[in-house]
Amino acid sequence: MTPAVVFDLDGTLIDSLPDIAAAANALLADHGLGPLPQSQVGGFVGMGERVFLDRLIAATALDANEYDTLMAAFIAHYKASTGLTTVFPGALDMLVALKAEGYKIGLCTNKPGVPLAAVLEVLDLARWFNVIIAGDTLPVRKPDPAPLRMAFDRMGATKGLYVGDSDVDAETAQRAGVPFAFFTEGIRTKPVEDIPHDRAFDCFGDLPAICSELMRPF
Repeated sequence: MTPAVVFDLDGTLIDSLPDIAAAANALLADHGLGPLPQSQVGGFVGMGERVFLDRLIAATALDANEYDTLMAAFIAHYKASTGLTTVFPGALDMLVALKAEGYKIGLCTNKPGVPLAAVLEVLDLARWFNVIIAGDTLPVRKPDPAPLRMAFDRMGATKGLYVGDSDVDAETAQRAGVPFAFFTEGIRTKPVEDIPHDRAFDCFGDLPAICSELMRPF
């Protein structure tokens, strides 16, 4: 049997909220608007760039009638905003450990392909993944289970686990019928107890044991 672990990216493997906030605030500055606090921008994250921009427009004086122009400008800022993003402590050592134990490793994120490629290159992360599913790989995105199922299918996985940091990730795992390991130090907007999960962790050193415990056929 081929065991596989699929990860979300933002708030799970990488601390990208400072750069996401920087991209949003750069867009606001383009239009003469003041910045939003990072904590508020964090509440816009998780459902992809269109929902993010919808929420940003609703919270500011950006003009929804200029939506396409705003989106193009935001994606440009988003692609360029990589300098503040870091890999969470212990994440790389954890990936090394999982690879050594024979797991295939996948990535399933709602981050669109252009900024995703940029941040993976800057952080040299793409080499760790057997498959990468971006937010625009399919016409649908999380919490629709299709992107996560595609990740497992492309790896030929017979057993799998999803690792994420949000209620969107939890719902995705539920709908795909796979166990969910919840990283509690990411970009979440709800209390831990309100997000369904099979196991929660705040230290990546604990994840290999959690993977071994939760793996089951799906």
